[in-house]
Amino acid sequence: MTYDSTAYDFFEVHKADSTNHVFKPLKKGLFYSFVNNDVVLLTTVEDKIYKYTVREYSNARKACDLQNIIGRPSTQDLIKYVENNMIPNCPVTRQDILRVEDILGPNIRSKKGKTTSTKQKHVQVDLQDIPKEIMENMAKWHWQLM
Repeated sequence: MTYDSTAYDFFEVHKADSTNHVFKPLKKGLFYSFVNNDVVLLTTVEDKIYKYTVREYSNARKACDLQNIIGRPSTQDLIKYVENNMIPNCPVTRQDILRVEDILGPNIRSKKGKTTSTKQKHVQVDLQDIPKEIMENMAKWHWQLM
């Protein structure tokens, strides 16, 4: 994604398939783009910050810092710690924690390393389903590689 407010005032999202989506701002600052004849809206962090007072944003940042300092627990666990007074002299409230998640989104680092992978089932291949010509060609390639 590129954004350069000095040269132009829009976001450009570069996708892996070499297509680009341009997000232009509306008069009130919300960015939009047309994708497959549908309108896609993009809300920036700055837009969300303006919903709150300076003090509310400052307390939300404290909640974010606290979450990172104590080992990045999940949002629900952090709320539990705060509400049950498990962190002595903690100035952060439940609302501060919810506010930071509204502004910045969920803490990605708190999920990293906690998501378990599941073992995939083995795929059985029945060699009888493969046409004889392909099997013969595979045998030829196999001998050529050796």
